[in-house]
Amino acid sequence: MNELLNKYESLKESLGKYTAEGLVIAFSGGVDSGFLLWAAEEARREYGGKLVALTANSDSMPRHDKDDVEKFLKHVGVRHVWRNSSEVDDPEYAKNDSLRCYYCKTELFSIAKQVADEYDCRRIVYGYSASDKSDVRPGHRAALENDILFPLADNEFTKSEIRDLMRVNGLELHDKPSSPCLSSRIMRGVQITKTELRDVDDLETLLRRGGMKIFRLRVHELKGRYFLRLETAPEEMTLALQLREKLAEEAKKRGYLWVTLDLEGYKTGGGTTS
Repeated sequence: MNELLNKYESLKESLGKYTAEGLVIAFSGGVDSGFLLWAAEEARREYGGKLVALTANSDSMPRHDKDDVEKFLKHVGVRHVWRNSSEVDDPEYAKNDSLRCYYCKTELFSIAKQVADEYDCRRIVYGYSASDKSDVRPGHRAALENDILFPLADNEFTKSEIRDLMRVNGLELHDKPSSPCLSSRIMRGVQITKTELRDVDDLETLLRRGGMKIFRLRVHELKGRYFLRLETAPEEMTLALQLREKLAEEAKKRGYLWVTLDLEGYKTGGGTTS
């Protein structure tokens, strides 16, 4: 733990240099950006300067993430702005190929630059961590192209270390499951529409209110018709079956052919192949 605390002090010193110049943080309501925001506010209090949290509100953002943004901000007490993001209206994004995240982050960082100008801030950071280095992330390419900084990765913070420090400091998001955007539920190559995103958000909310925690509801296309595939943690499959009638009823109301339960269970990246 001493080594981790030393790493945290180094992170805070780096963030203090940024807040001195004015800092905008892209805050999604997730664990990594939440920890980064909290650490930056701690740095601002110690070193001074200016800090603004930005959350991009779009059709691809799950409603529970919006709730988490508001809850976390009440705890941290940082100046915060919402800005509408319209990446779903971009045909390059909507075609849903391997560069979807690149177009999303390009839109986000364009908005972040506008906010930085508005609040006279010179630096922009986002929650890319050392654990993300092993993944192919087109969105990070957009960060590099737009001079966006990523101090968590620069200070070699892994996701498990981030959760440990958040838990020790009593931060609510420490045990939040990974929560990628709703577009990740649409299988690669299936056109993204606002209707599908709204459907997924509604139906995942139904499952979450039914007690499920670790799951994804994937949208597939078959000869111009759509069906849904539910991935969930093995220990939640019994609960999924208890909710199946309500889920199937609501899905069919929205025009989906059927809902299937994936017996392999929840897996990351399950929306990248058809």
